[in-house]
Amino acid sequence: MVYFGTIVPASEHAAMSPVGMHRPLILDRNGKILAIDIKAYSLYAEPRRITDIDEVAEKVHRIIPEIPLQTLHKKLSGQRRFIWLARQLTPSVKSRLMAEGIPGIGFRTELQRAYPAGRTTSHIVGLTNIDNTGVAGLEKWIDGQGIADIRNAGFSVPEHFAPVVTSIDLRVQHALHDELSKALVKYGAAGVGGLILNIKTGEILGLVSLPDFDPNTPAEIHLADRLNRITASASEMGSIIKTFTTAMAVEHAGAGLDTIYDATNPIRVGNQLVRDYFGKKRPLTLEEVFLFSSNIGSAQEALSVGVEGHRNFLIRSGLLERAALELPEIAKPMEPRHWSVPTSITAAFGHGFATTPLQTAAGIGGILNGGVLVTPTLLKRDSDHSALPARRLVTERTSAIVRHLYRLSAEKGSGRRANISGLNVGGKTGTAEKVVNGRYAKNRNFNVFAAAMPMDDPIYVYLVIVDDPAPKSATRGQTAGVTAAPVAGEIIRKTFTFLGMEPRIGI
Repeated sequence: MVYFGTIVPASEHAAMSPVGMHRPLILDRNGKILAIDIKAYSLYAEPRRITDIDEVAEKVHRIIPEIPLQTLHKKLSGQRRFIWLARQLTPSVKSRLMAEGIPGIGFRTELQRAYPAGRTTSHIVGLTNIDNTGVAGLEKWIDGQGIADIRNAGFSVPEHFAPVVTSIDLRVQHALHDELSKALVKYGAAGVGGLILNIKTGEILGLVSLPDFDPNTPAEIHLADRLNRITASASEMGSIIKTFTTAMAVEHAGAGLDTIYDATNPIRVGNQLVRDYFGKKRPLTLEEVFLFSSNIGSAQEALSVGVEGHRNFLIRSGLLERAALELPEIAKPMEPRHWSVPTSITAAFGHGFATTPLQTAAGIGGILNGGVLVTPTLLKRDSDHSALPARRLVTERTSAIVRHLYRLSAEKGSGRRANISGLNVGGKTGTAEKVVNGRYAKNRNFNVFAAAMPMDDPIYVYLVIVDDPAPKSATRGQTAGVTAAPVAGEIIRKTFTFLGMEPRIGI
């Protein structure tokens, strides 16, 4: 639990404390302010002291026209001792009201939350309501760490307590937000999102989901489709899941780069045929299965492990259980009630179960990070990594093989548009058809691209989603290789220096 400071009985400070609870600063990893308390002024009235309701109502309405005269008359009538007229006024409005010398009204200082980064960090930081209570994001998580209990117990907290220092690098966050904003318009998508994860420490350096909202304008959070697509939305991830299928075949079926899978003919699953989009119609090595993104070959990789082993591997990879993160907006993955051979076949290439982009990125990071999966966090971790929350997912041998395949995909496969000279980037695309009215729609895609660097010893995983891009034609939507991958490439170009990465000649 986060420690916020010494508890002080509220009665001792009731006369001097502003309305609402003090909250801790929220900072990025370099000390930049993401959320801060500021003072505002709230207007109240004492109706029992007002003799001329019309005069008071007209003077207040003239300065605050947003409050209808009828509403003011209704509030000022009667014998109540205290009533709020307006909350969180600016100093200039307060000064104008005071200059009028209106009897029966007064002001109380009130705490209001301000967000200097605005919408850039909205899905991370969240926001508070008019009473300075967290309602979304880290703001709501902070309340769950003790502030709400203190409030309910009738206590207050001092102004000065430890800030919440996040893992976010605001420079990286701005670049991520800018590039995704361009992509949202360029591809005419329903939404886009991105995540930059340090897979050595589990720290999230950047997280953006668009459309977003401005926490300084709280009403925006209620606009349509403002969910956090990175953590609060579970989707079928498509061929990016082949990362896990391939690692599983290597780890649990003893496969290697030269293991052969016959992709000559489609595989029948019930009334459907599993085909390859760009089929070679011949036996493929494991390396070719990944490079050509063969559904048939991936299905055979899964069958070599078995249904139970397949599902257990996805569980251990963190894909089928609700993620643990310092946000309340976390979706629960969805899977069939009963797993069967057909379930395993379709799950091998990312269909038939849904998980979040956050969990996908973290699991990929676990495979590429020498096989060690570190639990993601939005809080800055100290430099001592000896006690990180981590578990071994696969062996170093498996990790090395998948790292090779990721680099190969960026050089020769569908990840070519994210390959940055000198940075040793690897990547994998995923294009999943969206389910519309209970059926897969051929021209509606959910596109995902995961990139990692440097592939000899990866530190960072970038994951980009492009949700439902406008189709190039009436029959085929744009795939991840031509939408999400180039966006990831631009994000890498804009952020690698902030992450301390230096290009190397000959890569």
